[in-house]
Amino acid sequence: MAVLNKTYNHVSYLWDDEKANSLGDDQVALLIYRSNILGADLRITNYGGGNTSCKTIEKDPLSGQDVEIMWVKGSGGDIGTLTKSGLAGLYVDKLRALKNIYRGIEFEDEMVGLFYHCIYDLDSKAPSIDTPLHSFLPFKHIDHLHPDAAIAIAASKEGEKITQELFDGQIAWVPWQKPGFDLGLQLKAALDENPGIRGIMLGGHGLFTWGDTAHECYVNSLEVIEKASTYLEENYGKKRPVFGGQKIDSLEPEKRKDQAAAIAPLLRGLASSYKRMIGTFSDSETVLQFINSNDLDKLAPLGTSCPDHFLRTKIRPLVLDISADHDLTDLSSLKLHIGKLFDDYRLSYQEYYETHKRDNSPAIRDANPVIILWPGVGLFSYAKDKQTSRVASEFYINAINVMRGAEAVSEYVPLPLQEAFDIEYWLLEEAKLQRMPKEKPMSRKVALITGSAGGIGKAIADKLAAEGACVVLTDLDADRLKESVKDFGKDTAIQAPLNVLDQSSIASAFKAANLAFGGVDIVINCAGLAISKPLPETSEADWDLLNDVLVKGQFLVSKEGVKILRAQALGGDIINIASKNALVSGPNNVGYGTAKAAQVHMSRLLAAELGPDKIRVNVVNPDAVIEGSKIWEGTWAAGRAKAYGISVEELPGHYAKRTLLNEIISTEDIANGVFAFVGGSLSKSTGNILNVDGGVAAAFVR
Repeated sequence: MAVLNKTYNHVSYLWDDEKANSLGDDQVALLIYRSNILGADLRITNYGGGNTSCKTIEKDPLSGQDVEIMWVKGSGGDIGTLTKSGLAGLYVDKLRALKNIYRGIEFEDEMVGLFYHCIYDLDSKAPSIDTPLHSFLPFKHIDHLHPDAAIAIAASKEGEKITQELFDGQIAWVPWQKPGFDLGLQLKAALDENPGIRGIMLGGHGLFTWGDTAHECYVNSLEVIEKASTYLEENYGKKRPVFGGQKIDSLEPEKRKDQAAAIAPLLRGLASSYKRMIGTFSDSETVLQFINSNDLDKLAPLGTSCPDHFLRTKIRPLVLDISADHDLTDLSSLKLHIGKLFDDYRLSYQEYYETHKRDNSPAIRDANPVIILWPGVGLFSYAKDKQTSRVASEFYINAINVMRGAEAVSEYVPLPLQEAFDIEYWLLEEAKLQRMPKEKPMSRKVALITGSAGGIGKAIADKLAAEGACVVLTDLDADRLKESVKDFGKDTAIQAPLNVLDQSSIASAFKAANLAFGGVDIVINCAGLAISKPLPETSEADWDLLNDVLVKGQFLVSKEGVKILRAQALGGDIINIASKNALVSGPNNVGYGTAKAAQVHMSRLLAAELGPDKIRVNVVNPDAVIEGSKIWEGTWAAGRAKAYGISVEELPGHYAKRTLLNEIISTEDIANGVFAFVGGSLSKSTGNILNVDGGVAAAFVR
């Protein structure tokens, strides 16, 4: 019988006996299961935070003897998504024997390389710096977690005293120290001095708990976190109002989003002065309580305490000193003011680096803020991709929770700046950054694609996402749109209903893009339709519909997109999906061909106008894309077959035979054509037309 309803008020009990029992006595599988359910609750630990381990008895492949092996989360992993491939398997006796050659804390870094000599499982993930923290403790299952409630106590001025009293001496205290071999030895010493304890609090850092079984370890972790959380809750507002009380009021929710969407591209552009960034916006109650409080000016400059936090958020945020309801109709004057705030932040970060750098410190990194706070509105975060940006936002919210808790029971104490710097510019951290995989060509880019619930538009979205871009799927067909977005990960795509003839609908779609990703880099006008009739049968309504959707729609979407591209001042791309019919006449096609020709010429005009803004405007001309294309679902196919005196079934072959390459064109071919323009190889090309038609000689551009 599954047990899923054990009651806690501050954490979720997710252990399922049926699931756990199905794993039998496979302790590594139980470790992975325990890790995943711990990581599923962000109150317990955030993405990439903490690590877990277990110890098993295995046969040594060389001696055949039974040996103790520790399985621990490897470097850079996440317990919530941990699999066997994310573990490092190491000989426990070899790890512990390293203390015999340990030369002292000033030689910490050299120990990490020696972990590789202790590997048992040749498929191991790279061992992390936290490996010795697990190896010197004798317990079969160990959790090292970063719950906000525990860190709030660990980062408070009276943290050691509170820990002793709250847990009746069952949780030992180890003062702050950078993770490493020496800290592992200190954990063992704390255990030796306090036999029978159930865990250890690391000053300013986090929590160690353990158990003889995976379930005992899990429950122990939950109970300690629950007790710490309850203690904090009982003290909120007891000594003084939370964060010193409210200083300003928030805007109403929709107004907050309006303001955030309006300013996000400006902030993104400034935050991208070193490298282009992807944004995230949050206006959660936790964020608003902090940024609207009397204590914001006191606490924000102090910086975060837990290394897992500030490695992702930088030590301090940038706070905007403008009113929440500031008129954002014209961003030009505001850009000067906010630009000065960014300049000051960069200078401050440069000073932080110069003051605390060591002789062997890596070169200074991007000096722009990661976290930007706007009182009354919300929190913006900017990082290399959506996942990193979202996680940075989540970690700063964790830091807010820590500050709130610490201030409620004592006084918040951040890490000394030198300690923070030594973590941020740790050579081992730099080595981890250097091991990161090469970014994809479209990484750091956001593309909004009209008509992308299916057909050519969906193929373009698929291609750009596969190459690393974030994509905004837009379409009139809301049901098809909801299905299409399911093909993408949550950090890759969003959907936004869009009618290219409705200015408010267009603005809403771009607003969604700004809130989700911070802005837009690529606007692709793909929405369209096709009507094939001879002149006498072409009605005024047909003519108006074609020219409205294809020409006016391209005009309205491009106009709105350019506002964002100019606000970011990062350049960008507009790609217009036109047609071979824009260049060569065909029978029974006056309305469609005329509209497509207008699209192409508008592209030339926009390329000439937007060049000084480094905004490139180019055209991809498909022809006869039948498979997967929405326009062939209506009467277009029958109309074209009639024009050529053939059956609908004969159309693909007919179109292929008239090309120089004798090829049928697919939606993926058009997507590849778009990628050719936006993928980086043609960054100095604008005003150009790329025919993807198999080679129709009459449509050669000349």
